[in-house]
Amino acid sequence: MGVNYGELAVKLAREYRGKVSVYPRVPVRGVKDFAIWYTPGVAEVSRRIFRDPDLSFDLTGRWNTIAIVTDGTRVLGLGDFGPEAAMAVMEGKALLFNYLGGVDAVPLPVSARRLDDLVRLVEWLRPAFGGVNLEDIESPKCFFLLDELRKRLDIPVWHDDQQGTAGVTLSALINALKLTGRKLRGSTIAFIGAGAANIATLRLLVSAGADPKDFVVVDSKGILHPARPDMEKLKEAHPWKYWIAHNTNRDGRTGGIKEAIEGADVLIAASKPQPGLIKKEWIRSMADDPIVFALANPDPEIWPWDAKEAGARIVATGRSDFPNQVNNSLVFPSVFRGALDARSRKITDSMIIAAAEELARYAEERGLSEDYIVPRMTDWEAYPRVAAAVAVKAWEEGVARVRLTWEEEYENAKEIISSRRKALEMFVEAGLVKISPLLEEVPAE
Repeated sequence: MGVNYGELAVKLAREYRGKVSVYPRVPVRGVKDFAIWYTPGVAEVSRRIFRDPDLSFDLTGRWNTIAIVTDGTRVLGLGDFGPEAAMAVMEGKALLFNYLGGVDAVPLPVSARRLDDLVRLVEWLRPAFGGVNLEDIESPKCFFLLDELRKRLDIPVWHDDQQGTAGVTLSALINALKLTGRKLRGSTIAFIGAGAANIATLRLLVSAGADPKDFVVVDSKGILHPARPDMEKLKEAHPWKYWIAHNTNRDGRTGGIKEAIEGADVLIAASKPQPGLIKKEWIRSMADDPIVFALANPDPEIWPWDAKEAGARIVATGRSDFPNQVNNSLVFPSVFRGALDARSRKITDSMIIAAAEELARYAEERGLSEDYIVPRMTDWEAYPRVAAAVAVKAWEEGVARVRLTWEEEYENAKEIISSRRKALEMFVEAGLVKISPLLEEVPAE
């Protein structure tokens, strides 16, 4: 029998009572030190920030602190579980931000549900944070929210279900296309699923140079095309799907998954965790040496061995126990690391593309193969490299407050990220973070 990760997670959650905590960054040698860290000394810090609010990035922890905001309307693949249930997921996200990117992330599940309330709430939070990560928010609300906040705020706003998935998918696709002798522009791509992940991926691929006419997109009602009877409704309720229907699908295909996949070079599925949703015979109908990304979690839309048996040249999933895991964790910690260090006002599409290209370059330098098209989470050296690429691109895009060279940010990010890992190791050695006997059920690597 394998490890029951769900039951183990519940037992450990009860034992540890949370995944992240707050520890002082400054020494306290005695009571007089509080005259520096608090009153009266802190008053001068406040005066300086009052005269120049951007000094809050230099004189407080704002430079390295982000909010993880969710309304709990789409918790993982579970659905609308509410903010309380979302807290466990947000804590896990904060742990990944800290350990992989050296970023201090505060989990903030909120009871606001209406779009206007969420926009206002995040605006009110802005002075306390250097960036905002939106998480587990239902579609299409998540699209409206991200686009509106990117316009209004002068700090990075990121929705990982959209931008993180899009970034790592682009990175994996860059290398998969290399291995099969294709280019992004001119490759026909079938998107199965039209939720946050696939719509964001489509938009990013267009920004990276793809022709949307080469795409065919399937949602729960079939292929998106201008003659579908729900077009007028989508125009108001889901303008992103409306745009897709009018700007993709050069051949005017109708039908469902089977019809969308036929003859395609690439299949990107981000829909139901239902093996068999995509059938082997449909993979056989694709172009020669097809690329299949079946990204639903916890189970892909088709098992990798079935896709391979049907002729797929390269297969990627969202799972760590199969080759080619397309994992957001490769992107969001280092993108925020670079954006925060550059004091960026935004995270632009060009910055995400730069991150994807750097990830792809790292994997290529390590040696591409059909089972290695994107770095693994244990490829630690990739994270500071991606941060450096993002910081440099932020300055080129005119959204950075601080100019950093690639080398400067690489060394800076490497130091910050490695110091967090070392700190955790020291806490474990000192017994401040205990290793539960329950963890012995799971190998460390």
